[in-house]
Formats: sequence, C-alpha cells, structure tokens
Amino acid sequence: MPFEAKPEGAVLPVLEPGYLSIRALRKEFDGFVALDDVTLDVRKGEIFALLGGSGSGKSTLLRCLGGFETPTQGTIDLDGQRINALPPYQRPINMMFQSYALFPHMTVEQNIAFGLKQDGMARDAINRRVGEMLELVQLGKLAKRKPHQLSGGQQQRVALARSLAKGPKLLLLDEPMGALDKKLRSQMQLELVNIIETTGVTCVMVTHDQEEAMTMATRIAVMDAGWIQQVGKPDEIYEQPANRFVAEFIGSVNLFDGVLDEDLPEYVTVRTPLFPAPIYVAHGITGYEGQPVAFALRPEKVMIGKDEPAGDTNKAQGVIEEIAYFGSHSVFHVRLPSGAKVLSNFANSQRWASDGLTWGDTVWVHWRDNDGVVLTS
Repeated sequence: MPFEAKPEGAVLPVLEPGYLSIRALRKEFDGFVALDDVTLDVRKGEIFALLGGSGSGKSTLLRCLGGFETPTQGTIDLDGQRINALPPYQRPINMMFQSYALFPHMTVEQNIAFGLKQDGMARDAINRRVGEMLELVQLGKLAKRKPHQLSGGQQQRVALARSLAKGPKLLLLDEPMGALDKKLRSQMQLELVNIIETTGVTCVMVTHDQEEAMTMATRIAVMDAGWIQQVGKPDEIYEQPANRFVAEFIGSVNLFDGVLDEDLPEYVTVRTPLFPAPIYVAHGITGYEGQPVAFALRPEKVMIGKDEPAGDTNKAQGVIEEIAYFGSHSVFHVRLPSGAKVLSNFANSQRWASDGLTWGDTVWVHWRDNDGVVLTS
C-alpha cells in the first residue's frame, strides 16, 4: 500500500530517552504498514497505556516489545539494553495475556511457581517467592485450588502474580480486563493498579477501553493507523486533545466546524454558520485569520437553561430534542435552528433534579471562555 504522510496535528513525544525507549519503530506485514515510525519513551515505574481501536497498531507494538514480532526497522531499548534481537525467553519482560493462559491441571501456587522452576531456582527460594506473590495478590487461602475453582477476578490475580514472580523489568498487559464483566472490571482496575504500584514494576498495557486507560494509566498514547496521535496524562488527553481524532475517540464531544475570525495573543474568535453568535476563546493559538478550524466542547462543559445568558458570545438557543438518563447524569440533545445538535450533560445531584426541563422546551446552551479547545487539524 502507498505510504501516507503523518496526519497533521499528531503530537509526538519529546525525545528524552526513558527506561523503555522506542525509536522509529516500523512493522510491515506483506506491504501493509502496521507501525509507522513509532517513537516513544516510558518512564521507570509508570503504568503506560497504548489506547486505540482495532487496527491502530497497539497490539503489534506490544508484541514487538515482547519479542513475538520482529520490527521491520527501528530500535527498542530497555534499561539501556538493546533488546531487538533477543527472543522472548531472553528478555527481562513478562506478559499477561487477555485469556490469562493459566495451566488448568496446576494449582494456584504451581502456576505461580512455573516460571521460577523453568529458570532452575532452588526449591526454598521458589517457595519464598510464591509465598510473597500469594500475599501480594491476597490469594494465600486459595493456593491449593485449580483455575476452574476460581472466579474471573481471582484468575486474573493468579496470572498477574505469575507474571510478577520473576521480577521482570517490564510487565506487558494485553487487554487485562477483557475477560471480566463490567462491574468486576471497574473493581479490578484499581486493585490491579495497587498491586503493580506496590511492586514498582514498569508496565505497558494495551486496551481499546477509554475508561480503563483513563483509570489505570499514568500516561496514555492514543494510536491510530500505526501512528501515535498524542501522548499525555489522562486529563491532558481529555481536556487538550491534539486533533479531531483524539477529541472524538476520547469520551463524548461536541465538534463545530468554522474559521478563525480574530487571532490575537489574548484571545481568538471562531465564526461558524451553526451559531448566530461567535465563539470566544480566552487564549491565543498558533493559527491565522480565515483558517478552517473545529471547536471541541465536552458536553459536561455545556450549561443549559431557559433564561438567556449575559454576553454576546458562546451561546445559542434551541429546542430539547432528546433526553438520555444515565442515573448519575442526563444528556440533553438540543437542536439549534441551524440544524446543529449540542449535547449537554446535566448532573443528577438531586432526585428528580431535571424536572424543570423536558422534551420540546426552548432553552439556551452556553459555556465559559476557557471551556472548549480550538483544533487546527
């Protein structure tokens, strides 16, 4: 397939060699480029998430780190050691698979001890290490059980203990919550983070679940089509998306196309046919007047009410078309005369708090000067 230019607006990491240092990594499969010039640094002791949809390249990158795929070009260094040419069994890396891959005929303690026995560790040392791992994951009372006698969360902790038993320099997690139901997944996310942070191991996890990445990771790399679109802390990724792809991929967002009307160091204004009033943003950007842009506004930043707000900017009148109730909050779909739809999250902080607004009501939507982001790509 022909090579494409990198998408404008993709934010690449600063080249500061980390504990795990990936440089210009490329992986091709019969002419298909799965990873294209991936450069990334992971700090020692952090939980780093590779987040993206199907075909984004996140799993291929994880398999390259584990030694299950050989990069077409580029380098991978871990703790100052070049590991590109090392087979999986020689890398100081362990991987916990989505299926957990526990041995069904072995007990919990035998599963944890397996890798240590393969390394020829003395029996007494193995027993001590297995005991430490059982205590870490709080499964000492279940040491003699076999995997089929455990819950999904318990199986996950056994798989994690086995992965940590050898004291790897890098732990790889492949969709760690994929086999759990939603309620257990939420509980295990924080539990898994606590266990990993207790050991101090550096961790790279792959997930397509935004909530999982935002909850567990110290930093996130958002991937698409083999490229890294943005790297940052969860709040940075959410509040300051680098481009349209990131804004739309992470959470819900209102996106309005327009052009820069004024571009000054102190503020910018965006004109769009979707709103009768201009959009005012209380800081400058790197752009030019007349430049096509998109204005990204998270629904929870949009205020809604029947009274017209003060000021001449950042507001529009419309009609409530739909109301979606989610328990903790409701999402109001407000249709503007231009045809544009604005989503507004309304926190249900009181029982029946939204009784004052209903379908068909004419309302005003508005937001503050720093609530949105102007995207130039």
